[in-house]
Amino acid sequence: MKTSDKKPSELWQKILRCGIISWIIIIAIWGLGSLAYDEYFLPSPKETIDSLVTLIQNGTLWTDIAASVSRVAKGWALAIIFAIPLGLLIGNFKPVRWLVEPILSFFRFVPAIALTTLFLMWFGVGEESKVALIFYASFFPVLVNTIAGVATTDPSLVEAASCMGAKKARTFFTVVVPSAVSNIYTGVRLGLSSAFICVIAAEMLVGSDGLGYLINSSKLYYKTSWAFAGIVTLAVIGFIADRLLQFAGKKFLKHFVVK
Repeated sequence: MKTSDKKPSELWQKILRCGIISWIIIIAIWGLGSLAYDEYFLPSPKETIDSLVTLIQNGTLWTDIAASVSRVAKGWALAIIFAIPLGLLIGNFKPVRWLVEPILSFFRFVPAIALTTLFLMWFGVGEESKVALIFYASFFPVLVNTIAGVATTDPSLVEAASCMGAKKARTFFTVVVPSAVSNIYTGVRLGLSSAFICVIAAEMLVGSDGLGYLINSSKLYYKTSWAFAGIVTLAVIGFIADRLLQFAGKKFLKHFVVK
């Protein structure tokens, strides 16, 4: 009796955790809400899907996806390459951390979108300005989490390694860095979400292609369904990217208590 009761309970837990019911509820509310308004204010799920099909067939959506994903990948990758080594260095030396923390606290609250005008003047209206904005938006989450990971390393583990005769460099790479991996991984995921947010803002302001440009240009043609199509596409790509990153973390970083 207990076994038979347990199986349906586990099944419902799996269904709830996979998010199917959540999506059904969201789509149902969206569909019901669209009945009260015309397609120019709130297009229905069907109208949005029809727009997606049209944009796919004429090739517009694929071009915009490729442009946005390429910019995100470049800016995010550059942020990881620069932020992780710098964060490990800053976090490992207290005087450097004390010196840098006020500067980080200042710039981390300056949104990338506020620097758009400056970046346009510095890098022009081409790809460089967009990638630079994405780099800036992704850099600080990765850097701050890396510093925090190093700074919160258990001192007893460092002392134990020193007592066993390990030199500072060996202790750093065998104790400090592994202890910081979980925080670094969190920063990388946060950096990815910041990159997607920033690319849309950049493309809406100074873009001629990309999902942000698609969403912004929909107002010129009174195609609200195009905007919804772009938003849905962005959400799906971001969701898939985060899930892939989460899977990679669980697969390859499970020894570092990555969840």
